[in-house]
Amino acid sequence: MLMRKRTNASVSAHEDEVSNLKSLQQDSKQRASQFPSSTKIFIICLIFRMTNSLFVQTYFNPDEHWQALEVAHRITFGYGHLTWEWTKGIRSYLHPMLFAVLYKVLSVLHLDTPLFMIKAPRLLQSVLSAFGDLYMFKLSHVLYGGHVAMWALFAQLTNWFMFYCITRTLSNSLETVLTVLSLYYWPCLRVNSSNSPEASRTWALVTAAIACAIRPTSAIIWIYVGLMELIVSRDRLKFIFLQVLPIGSIVLGLTFLLDRLMYGSWVFVPLNFLKFNFLSSGGDYYGTHPWHWYFTQGFIVMIFTFLPFMAVGVVQSKQWKLSGLILWVIGLYSILGHKEFRFVLPVLPIALSFSGYSLAMLSRQYSSNKKNKYTRTRTKSSWKIQAAVIFLVVTNLPMALYMSMVHQRGTEDVMNYLAKEAHQGNVKSVLFLTPCHATPYYSTLHQNLPMRFLDCSPSEVKGNLDESDRFMTDPIGFTSEFAKNWSQPSHIVLFNNEEKHLKDFLSSHSYEETKRFFHAHFKVDRDLQASVVVYALK
Repeated sequence: MLMRKRTNASVSAHEDEVSNLKSLQQDSKQRASQFPSSTKIFIICLIFRMTNSLFVQTYFNPDEHWQALEVAHRITFGYGHLTWEWTKGIRSYLHPMLFAVLYKVLSVLHLDTPLFMIKAPRLLQSVLSAFGDLYMFKLSHVLYGGHVAMWALFAQLTNWFMFYCITRTLSNSLETVLTVLSLYYWPCLRVNSSNSPEASRTWALVTAAIACAIRPTSAIIWIYVGLMELIVSRDRLKFIFLQVLPIGSIVLGLTFLLDRLMYGSWVFVPLNFLKFNFLSSGGDYYGTHPWHWYFTQGFIVMIFTFLPFMAVGVVQSKQWKLSGLILWVIGLYSILGHKEFRFVLPVLPIALSFSGYSLAMLSRQYSSNKKNKYTRTRTKSSWKIQAAVIFLVVTNLPMALYMSMVHQRGTEDVMNYLAKEAHQGNVKSVLFLTPCHATPYYSTLHQNLPMRFLDCSPSEVKGNLDESDRFMTDPIGFTSEFAKNWSQPSHIVLFNNEEKHLKDFLSSHSYEETKRFFHAHFKVDRDLQASVVVYALK
């Protein structure tokens, strides 16, 4: 009798377990069906990034204008300044050509007005950035599941530096999009590539090659990923000789031909880039940082309050390949003397996906089971996940808005103002008495008027000061000497720091202040550039 009761109890327990397992499976399927499709995710990301691009109204890095839009403007409209990098042949025309096509469309439609010339490039970049967000979501979905992917997307969209930088027309922004897209297709990153039909080495290599063509330093990422693929691949000879070499040769060959067409002579950009930035340390001319800067300041500032969540996510996910990629990239860039935040932007989405993993784990409750390692149970969000979300939003949102809309906005505002004035015929020529490349240029003004800025091209003679440095050292002496041979401009643009030294000079040459724009609350580079001032001939 006792045995029969035990047997019945055992059967009942087994039936309950089977029933629970089925309900959990049904719950899992129901959860999976609740996740938005890729199309819906892309639309959400597109609306967010386009709005994001409209919020970005500040100046971050000269390359956003001078190495992309300025070059594109010259290609399309026949005028625009080419910096010394283009005379040395260390830049490819591939990236500027993207915006040259946009400018051509605006020109044909007669929409090349000051408003469209200012907003359209970043709106185009916002479309590309939305693809980056989508593929970060898809990569996280493949690696960790849909629930983690949603939290990874949350991290991507709320991180302040992504908001601040990804819709800018920097080559690093496009490199970041291509990096995420390529990582999604690499089979070596999948746990089981046979169950992931979308894994494709061909697409992975094509996007990686384009990233390298746009920024040769992107090869740092693909050396690491390529070696991983080579180690796990069963068809290594096919991988090298039938995929890597043909695809790389085609993409880089087409880029080589484009540069031949645009430069007018044969120029091998990757080699020139390598010589200047790595073999001769040419980048050090623009400043150096200690080796640990990315670890102690640079990348820490970029990931900001997501840092502890990233660290926990790395440990929890045990996705050592991707965490190793982050360390590899930051480690190699740390060897170079010249360092910038944007250089390591391509690995920021990976770090944020780890933050998404830890947030997803925090939002779930797992209980151990003898037959199943982990059993998912439906629970309401605990106070911990609510506190985490509030903490991340409260810390990142003000930073994103302040940096995108307040800090260093004066140099953008002054060119927007001059563009409207020039469009109305009120500007004849402009002189910029500022550190070089401190403002946008013809790509914003969009009028073929004489303009002059202080040159800062690297000198062949070590220790020789450029125009920009000589002006900053002695504003009065430099400007007085400069004025002896100038064709007097109708407008002069300068920061308030130099204005206080040059007020008498400006007054004696019949200039008066016409407009003043707020620029920054704290130091930029060397000094506090509180405002940008426009002086015009009386």
